[in-house]
Amino acid sequence: MKFTKMQGAGNDYIYFNLFEEPVENPEAVSVVLSDRHFGVGGDGIVLIGKSDVADFSMRMFNADGSEAGMCGNASRCVGKFVHDKGLTSKTEISLETKSGIKYLQLFKDDPHGPVTSVRVDMGPAVLDAGQIPVIYNGLPSVINQPVTVDGHEYRITCVSMGNPHAVVFTKDIDDLKIEEIGPKFENHPVFPDRTNTEFIEIIDPKTLKMRVWERGSGETLACGTGACAAAVAGVLNGLSETKVTVKLRGGDLDIEWKQQENRVYLTGPAEFVFEGEIN
Repeated sequence: MKFTKMQGAGNDYIYFNLFEEPVENPEAVSVVLSDRHFGVGGDGIVLIGKSDVADFSMRMFNADGSEAGMCGNASRCVGKFVHDKGLTSKTEISLETKSGIKYLQLFKDDPHGPVTSVRVDMGPAVLDAGQIPVIYNGLPSVINQPVTVDGHEYRITCVSMGNPHAVVFTKDIDDLKIEEIGPKFENHPVFPDRTNTEFIEIIDPKTLKMRVWERGSGETLACGTGACAAAVAGVLNGLSETKVTVKLRGGDLDIEWKQQENRVYLTGPAEFVFEGEIN
């Protein structure tokens, strides 16, 4: 199978072009290829294919083989892939995902050159607890509510951006033992489908610093939907503005929440890493 390794702010996936060849049993393929010692190495795999309702479709699988609903960083990379590989000449494309159709705007430094960054209309921020899902004392939404994890109390704000997020505002996140606390958040009983967890340090109202524990993948260098959830949570808690830069270990992402219409926009880089073929 031919594959392309791509990354967006350090969030790296292995991409397959279904227009050229099928991928059977993607759950198992993702587990094997995502291994950073015995496989290609990545946060999971992404399948790019045709769609009856959009320009292209995207399916993505985490490193543990579970299928995810949406990934902002991966969707940007798909936009660059289909344009730079000659599958489309459009700079505005629609993308079918498990979490609905997303709309991408592609930017180029040179009109005849490759895509350098992509803006994604991530859709609405979902705060309804049942849709996230999060089960918390019957509350319709969970904003700045206490939860005990591993004997310590944290305050969480829960948002879905096509997948569940629990946002925690804290300090000194560089010293956070995320490999210990992350799995306990992910599998906490208030999250029936598990959760992604964002640990956020407020630099200033326009700048957030973030580390993320992704459901099914562990700590990753970036998470687009997580950055969107963090930006929304910052506004809801009165800590940040509606347009922020989220600084992640893999780079910066620009997020804007148009609160009145409840649309979240994500802008960031997308890059090829290498291509290969595996039996």
